[in-house]
Amino acid sequence: MRARDLGIAVGSGEPGTANAITDVRGVRVGHTTLVAGDDVRTGVTVVFPHDRDPGLEPVFAGAHRLNGNGELTGLEWIRESGQLETPIALTNTHSVGVVRDALVRYAVAQSLGADEEPWSLPVVGETWDGVLNDVNGFHVRAEHVDQAIEAASGGRVPEGAVGGGTGMICHGFKGGIGTASRVLSEGHGGWTVGVLVQANHGARSRLRIEGAPVGRELGPELIPLPGRAPDGSRAGSIIVLVATSAPLLPHQCERLAQRAALGIARTGGAGENSSGDLILAWATGNRGLGGAQPTRDVTMLANGRIDPLFYAVIDATEEAILNALLAAETMTGRGGVTAHRLDPHLLLEVLRRYGVVEG
Repeated sequence: MRARDLGIAVGSGEPGTANAITDVRGVRVGHTTLVAGDDVRTGVTVVFPHDRDPGLEPVFAGAHRLNGNGELTGLEWIRESGQLETPIALTNTHSVGVVRDALVRYAVAQSLGADEEPWSLPVVGETWDGVLNDVNGFHVRAEHVDQAIEAASGGRVPEGAVGGGTGMICHGFKGGIGTASRVLSEGHGGWTVGVLVQANHGARSRLRIEGAPVGRELGPELIPLPGRAPDGSRAGSIIVLVATSAPLLPHQCERLAQRAALGIARTGGAGENSSGDLILAWATGNRGLGGAQPTRDVTMLANGRIDPLFYAVIDATEEAILNALLAAETMTGRGGVTAHRLDPHLLLEVLRRYGVVEG
């Protein structure tokens, strides 16, 4: 189940063929999902930024921090160099190290025989799945990263309780992985923007969809969650990945990443004190940035033409979060805790009352 299956069209832009981050040509996504016994509910997701080895062919990139109680490794080199040189992986908080090491090993294996000693600073993001998952059991292992790499493909992206999103909770409902895309009109360049989220953030009372107070209408959170704010609300974290085919420079990628935070806000996310809300954006419109040549010719989209990309990333982020909520099924995990799905029928009832959808 996805938002558009219910007649919910977020914003006014048009999605790509798969309505996924993979609509940006060359982007590939792979998941390894780990569900076992009563308390293993976790996994890893790997995203390749384009169709070649990013270690040999980096792309321009930029990042934004809405709130920093989280981790997305490798950002200092991205900020320094303005380039993304590795795949990106998403997992749970306590598995960042093993996933990072596995990506280093992958990069080294890809570069064996190169003239220089291979090295890598992989990008690995996390959100906390310790409510449904035995996060301190360290169930994600290197071979699971290898499986996600092997599974990475274009086209349709599985969503919900899959990969790194397996044990995640979003706005008091079952959350996880979600994705969406927008294709700009030819008059605005025809560029594609794709977004993928690992959504594990937000209080139910704040959840809004196309302006309708869905969370408030559907009642209080029932999940006994740690880390609550003084008013009883829950924070949490979200990682947002933004890809575009537009020819952007690093500072423009950073501007694009910043606008994804507005998509988080439109669904009710607030970047609370205990939330880790980290965003990475990259642009594939300039290629051939690697190699030994001393100079590169690059193309830059004029800043005066960038607003349609901003609108696209805001809408795609909001829709990706909603897709994560709708795709995730009810899950019972560690200690018998149950995170319920966002019921599409109840959602439609609320949206009809507020005139968001017809019916």
